[in-house]
Amino acid sequence: MGGRPGPRDAARTFAPCAVIPVYNHGRTVGATANALVTHGLPVFLVDDGSDAETRDALDRLVEGRDDLRLIRLPVNGGKGKALTAGFVAAHAAGYSHVLQIDADGQHDTNDVPRFLEAGRAAPNAMVCGRPIYDDSVPRARLYGRYLTHAFVWLETLSFDIDDSMCGYRLYPLDETRAEIARKPLPSRMDFDTEIAVRLFWRGVPVRNLPTRVIYPEDGLSHFRMWRDNARITAMHTRLVLGMLPRVPRLIARKFTRQRTNA
Repeated sequence: MGGRPGPRDAARTFAPCAVIPVYNHGRTVGATANALVTHGLPVFLVDDGSDAETRDALDRLVEGRDDLRLIRLPVNGGKGKALTAGFVAAHAAGYSHVLQIDADGQHDTNDVPRFLEAGRAAPNAMVCGRPIYDDSVPRARLYGRYLTHAFVWLETLSFDIDDSMCGYRLYPLDETRAEIARKPLPSRMDFDTEIAVRLFWRGVPVRNLPTRVIYPEDGLSHFRMWRDNARITAMHTRLVLGMLPRVPRLIARKFTRQRTNA
């Protein structure tokens, strides 16, 4: 990426970049990527086996630029696989943090400075977007989120994560890369929730940041009701079982924090 930030060192403890998973978002990804660049963020675009139209749009977008890096996956593997590839590449390039954002224009790029400010103030924390929806949100999707919220509160024995499904967040890369190496993450829509819970289990603090989220009229959603709900159900089963041996540690952490804050 040309002259963009490289290896982590003592003088550069906060060196963020952005990762955008792309799957047939050729019409919208350019505006999102360019908005991130205006906020000083180098961008990793991960093409998750897109169609020819999107591949051509991405080639035109990155041509002659050193602020955008294109990673191509040969076949569509899912959002989680694309993000994992982007995180691994960003960590190898020496960045300290990754801002994850969707390619379809749902997320308000005007909030990028707020995410970066929160990350700079608490560099060990995961900064999770807490969506503020307008009337464009599908009601079934909105109400269905509350079931996942309840499961996450159980899986973490806390209310620290306001919304585990929002794909707009800032990750500390060292801890995230270590968790990826420990155990592969889900490849599709269950990625966002599982990585948030597993990073919480690792002891990564959470900061929640309210942010506006819209559903554009011509937006492209890859959520598949039956398939993805089945994946989410399996994920929560897996996480609840994973939480059980961690109960003593999670309870001890809760009491330690209460004593510290008293």
